[in-house]
Amino acid sequence: MLESYVLKIILALFIPGLLVVLLTRITYHHVVGLVLTVALIAASVYAGYTHTWLLYTADALSLTAGFYFAGRMRQQKGRK
Repeated sequence: MLESYVLKIILALFIPGLLVVLLTRITYHHVVGLVLTVALIAASVYAGYTHTWLLYTADALSLTAGFYFAGRMRQQKGRK
């Protein structure tokens, strides 16, 4: 049980941020990538996969980091 919870926390720290970056690359807009990722997380919360405040916090931290890196990625691409 504990291994499963630790795995959920580790995935919550990385997957949402990676999704924001990936969806930003697909849609060419970092806000759209963020909104789509938040929609996916909201669907997982509604389905019952995310159920503690620690997981919510890890998701939010990862979303923030992913949004930051996606914005920087777009700025650097615009300079070239």
